[in-house]
Amino acid sequence: MKAMILAAGFGTRLFPLTIDRTKPAIPFLGKPLVGYVAEYLAKFGFKDVVVNLHHQPDSVIKALGDGNNFGVRINYTLEEPKILGTAGALDNARELLENDTFLIANGKIITDIDISEALETHKNSGAIATMILKPNTKREKFTEVEVKDGFIKGFGDYAHPFTASEIRDTTGKLTTPLMFTGIHILEPRVFDYIPRGVYSDIVPTFYNPAIKNGEKIAAHVTDANWFELSTIPRYLDISLAMMNGDNVFKGGNCRISQHSTVRDSVIWDNVEIADNTSLYRTIIADGVKIESGEHFENAALVRADMVRNCDEIPEKALKGYIQGDNYIVPL
Repeated sequence: MKAMILAAGFGTRLFPLTIDRTKPAIPFLGKPLVGYVAEYLAKFGFKDVVVNLHHQPDSVIKALGDGNNFGVRINYTLEEPKILGTAGALDNARELLENDTFLIANGKIITDIDISEALETHKNSGAIATMILKPNTKREKFTEVEVKDGFIKGFGDYAHPFTASEIRDTTGKLTTPLMFTGIHILEPRVFDYIPRGVYSDIVPTFYNPAIKNGEKIAAHVTDANWFELSTIPRYLDISLAMMNGDNVFKGGNCRISQHSTVRDSVIWDNVEIADNTSLYRTIIADGVKIESGEHFENAALVRADMVRNCDEIPEKALKGYIQGDNYIVPL
């Protein structure tokens, strides 16, 4: 069975960490984020993987290569001149996927969801597709997925603390909304719903029409660990949570003075931190120099010249400012 990793997105909410690479190519505790996804799929026997590209495609190719270092074989598909959306990405890879059941995984997640259990759910359901869902216990801003008797019936609004769709079970306890993990299993018949040359997401193109037509869309619900690294604060929080008790991650070729204080921080490659500096809850990107006496807290830093030379700052990016040779984004 083949798998597809979605890696074409822009990563605007992670800017400026994505200024010179796309979101799945950013480093995460010593590996490219998309490399974790490839290794995760390989663990469940997926050896042939399709990876779609659009924004800064070379950064993903540099991160993954032919896939050998992550236990997979990779075919790349390029989306140009415009990004195609999930449905368009499938259409663009149709010839690579249409002969058997296949799996799609988002390229920006870290998880230990048991795919073999989800495949069993899919096989036993007789469904055209199975979406892997997770209880949204923190009621984060993810679309609610409506499920009845093990099958998906539709999609609601974003979850929030006072959502109108909130209901109580027979004991009077408030139910927890379900959210999509970005992992789903699809039968080749999904391509009957996807036109050639489409620029669209998969929900309006496939899922909504399929549900309307009475197709079975199975729901596999899991409580496994799952993290999505779509914003800078999430990136920092999840990195710190996965450091196994350490409070600083240091990349390669870094020079950090013994007379500096660094706590709860993620440091990429080729970073210099001088004497009498203090860093707390920071992300320090490649090539940044922290001068003597500087103090940063709850911030992400990249080299200022990278921001000066970029075409534009994305609208969804957190606001930052230039200080000396660095561009600082308060979190």
